[in-house]
Amino acid sequence: MNKALILSAALIAAVATGVHGQTFPDRPVKFILPFPTGTGPDTVMRLVGERLTRIWGQQVVVENKPGGNGWIAMDAAKRAPADGYTLLQVDASQMSAHPHLFKKMPIDPVKDFDPVAPMYRTHYYVTVAADSKWKTVGDLIAEAKAKPGAVTYGSSGMGGNIHLGGAMMEKATGTKMHHVPYKETTQIYMAIASGDIQWAVGTASTTQPLLKAGKLKYLAVTGPQRTSILPEIPTMAESQGPANYELQTWVGLYVPRGTPKAIVDRLNADVTRVIREPEIRARLAAVGFEGLAQTPEEFQKMMSADSMKFGTLIKEMNITLD
Repeated sequence: MNKALILSAALIAAVATGVHGQTFPDRPVKFILPFPTGTGPDTVMRLVGERLTRIWGQQVVVENKPGGNGWIAMDAAKRAPADGYTLLQVDASQMSAHPHLFKKMPIDPVKDFDPVAPMYRTHYYVTVAADSKWKTVGDLIAEAKAKPGAVTYGSSGMGGNIHLGGAMMEKATGTKMHHVPYKETTQIYMAIASGDIQWAVGTASTTQPLLKAGKLKYLAVTGPQRTSILPEIPTMAESQGPANYELQTWVGLYVPRGTPKAIVDRLNADVTRVIREPEIRARLAAVGFEGLAQTPEEFQKMMSADSMKFGTLIKEMNITLD
């Protein structure tokens, strides 16, 4: 084949891909989730899905496949055609922490998927009982230093963001505390309220019911700035905690590796358009979520930075799930 024919074929392919991106979608689009119905990510996905249905004039199908560390949903998405009609919704731990926690995984977050767009992120709050004697994170740290191994913190299981948040506190402050895992996330904060354990990090969406009931209080937010929904809660540094401590989680969308760029760009543009709607941002903010609009490249950088941070922590703390 001569050079002219090669260039012609390449041009035709490029034009075809661009046209496909402009006409996409022309049939229902499926979103596969590793989260149960009614959870925060599921609720946001259905809210965003309603708006995407209006934009596309095509049905959005939300398919929940919880269990198996998220791998059931991820494997189903991985096996789907790379045509933009099947997307995967996942969170930070599944993409950034799991590869460091498991020696063998049935999927590779980097090699098997391409980033599309984030949906939202949220920082955590250092959560203690409402009648806790601690008034600042500095008080917590002081007791942990005075009584090595005596201060207790909870999580929803080894290797999850809540556990890593506690481990990060130990590492950042040079202390040793006692980790207590629970089966369900809500059990952690009930245990704090009843005095069974002393603290944990928690998102506003999960902990606010007990906060409003006067059972819990926050010592600090785990972000660099105070939040708009709870501006009275100090940052970690303001609460005499480690200044370099930051813990967030995010939820975003991916497609099977090899999906045409024109389609990825169309998906990113439409999801970003929805996330930027004032009503959507307000509804997210009401439960402590920050709508997040990024390009696929920016999204990939955020995921890579989290992976590096979690990888270092997991190695230094010798945390493994194998």
